[in-house]
Amino acid sequence: MHGYFGTYLSVAALFLIGGAIVGGGLLANRSLRPHRPTAEKLTTYECGVDPVGDGWAQSYVRYYVFAYLYVIFAVDAVFLFPWATVFSARGYGSVTLGEMFVFLAFIAAGLAYAWKKGVLGWV
Repeated sequence: MHGYFGTYLSVAALFLIGGAIVGGGLLANRSLRPHRPTAEKLTTYECGVDPVGDGWAQSYVRYYVFAYLYVIFAVDAVFLFPWATVFSARGYGSVTLGEMFVFLAFIAAGLAYAWKKGVLGWV
């Protein structure tokens, strides 16, 4: 198992062994577990309350907007920390500063749009 293709053969063998271990565990679980389905066991369980009505439920779009705004500001924070380290490097000061102002302008435009639409007000 030496050489170029030997490494691929080693990886393939490890995948096969891993698949056999996982498959063996699932097969052992299926063969050793008790299997006595009843009508009561097969009903939908909703936090101890019997299900009422159909499964269709509407949710407010407002919650999705909150999640979207959170993602925007989380991404903003993810980009600000590496920017601070690059900004201190020699030769990148003005270019990096300009790029960050463009990035912050996009973030500010999104925040202004959300504010104008009234999304930031809590109820």
